[in-house]
Amino acid sequence: MSILTVEQAINQALHEEMQRDPHVMMMGEGVARSRAALLQSFGAQRVRNTPLAEAVIAGTAVGAAASGLRPVVDLLFAPFLTYAMDALVNSAGKLRYMSGGQHAFPLVTLSMTGAGWCVGAQHNHNLEAMFVHAPGLKVVMPSTPADFKGLIKTAIRDDNPVLVFTDLGLLYQAGEVPDDTEFLVPLGKAAVPRVGTDVTLVSYAKTVGICLEAAQQLEESGISAEVIDLRSLKPLDETTVLQSVRKTGRLVIVHEASGLCGMAAEIAALAATRAFDALLAPVVRLTGPDAPVAASWMLEQASVPTAAAIVQTVRDMLPGAVPVIRSPVVESA
Repeated sequence: MSILTVEQAINQALHEEMQRDPHVMMMGEGVARSRAALLQSFGAQRVRNTPLAEAVIAGTAVGAAASGLRPVVDLLFAPFLTYAMDALVNSAGKLRYMSGGQHAFPLVTLSMTGAGWCVGAQHNHNLEAMFVHAPGLKVVMPSTPADFKGLIKTAIRDDNPVLVFTDLGLLYQAGEVPDDTEFLVPLGKAAVPRVGTDVTLVSYAKTVGICLEAAQQLEESGISAEVIDLRSLKPLDETTVLQSVRKTGRLVIVHEASGLCGMAAEIAALAATRAFDALLAPVVRLTGPDAPVAASWMLEQASVPTAAAIVQTVRDMLPGAVPVIRSPVVESA
């Protein structure tokens, strides 16, 4: 077991998979510089810089995947994925189905997202739900260094295209990471970092830590909160979410992305349709606003869920709670 940052865990996963399988290659904007250790270990044929042309990068990766390689592409910031939508959604996500399973498309796309670095609206836009909505694509958004390593290794070995979103605020967060080169985290399996009985807090990426902080504060008031880290947004671990909701009877979903047609809306619908009889209070979504992200630190931080907001939301759900004026980003589903 080693202590690694998220960035180090990602690089370790890439190195191990490139060492294991000569078909794995890396390409993207500046990867020969940002991942110089990979270039030194595997050479310029397998670690390739590209022009600043996301559509070209993604299109090349789809062709490489169709021809038997396992490309990993780094498109830097998530909003730049919009330039690559045709290749990712219309080609990578659909061609395996359209070929009747004759072709595999083992393509991994890396990109960064989330608040914390004040990079402005064109670099910080949480688009994960947009790709969850696209058939044929898998989407993961881990919260710990170990999960980054295990999920990226699993994604590289998968025969379908997988998008891996890295929350910027987690890049230098350190944690224990298994040294085992066969350490894998399955797609579609959530983690439960904290067990509770009174309310279920569902989240992913950086806001998992916010939920854990809120759960600790709630415990001091005698409220037991269970925290679920989705890790994988598609496939989605519906079983773990439903089991928890049936146990606690209350559900709060937390994420930075806009609540409109987001992951919180999907999970709220899941609970309302398949665990309605167990609910003791309306499902609540605590999300970011439907607005571009500001470059100002103060405005950026004002747009993201906080532990204090989660604590107040949970207290409002419990019997005898005194209603409060809610923030616009807190909505009952």
